[in-house]
Amino acid sequence: MCIWYNFSLVIIFSFAILVFILLFSISAPYGKFSRKGWGPTIKSKWAWMIMELPSPVLMTLFFLSSSRNDLLQYIFIILWLAHYFHRTFVYPFTQSGREKPYPFILVAMAFIFNCLNGFVNGYCVFHLKDYSITWLYSWQFIAGVLLFFTGYLINKTADEKLRKLRLKSRGEYVIPEGWLFTYISSPHYFGEIIEWAGWAVLTWSVSGLAFFIFTIANLFPRAITSHKWYKTHFTEYPENRKAIIPFFI
Repeated sequence: MCIWYNFSLVIIFSFAILVFILLFSISAPYGKFSRKGWGPTIKSKWAWMIMELPSPVLMTLFFLSSSRNDLLQYIFIILWLAHYFHRTFVYPFTQSGREKPYPFILVAMAFIFNCLNGFVNGYCVFHLKDYSITWLYSWQFIAGVLLFFTGYLINKTADEKLRKLRLKSRGEYVIPEGWLFTYISSPHYFGEIIEWAGWAVLTWSVSGLAFFIFTIANLFPRAITSHKWYKTHFTEYPENRKAIIPFFI
């Protein structure tokens, strides 16, 4: 199992480098960047559910097969599922663009990544690392949990504000205003990066670090591209608004 664990980590780190480079030259063809030429498609709601499904399923299986059943184990699974249960079973069916086409090739790629990511994180925290109950009082765990919840709240709040904005504008893209949108174009991406930074810290694991680095590699270029799209399509777009990090980028 350790051989597959190490091999999967290498793939995730390598994939992060590749994705980071590619997304600066090719915008992922969904949402505002949806376009033809990417092969067969399925409805966005089913695409999201299928590609996210391995994450909650694998983590739950590793949790159930663990020989340890202490409070720390329950906290790990609750935090993971707090994000992924919503992302897999709620978000796909409440987003405004749930009926739009989504390229199947992207679904397949994301499904594979989530299989690898669910495997390395589940195996690491529930079988590989030997956390003692005193980890609950470590600075890593406390700081990581605070980061995780901060990012979680930012991510979910931004998603909900965008959902309501799209409903109000009848699916048309408009300039988001108020809250963190005053400072950055993609607070939902900003929140998710913080969230998985928190996971990396609270688990203090290579698997958590790999997920955090991949999250940056995946979301940072998308935020930059989305910011440029807004500035191109709206001449009145706020000049001082940054892409993903308030006041900086």
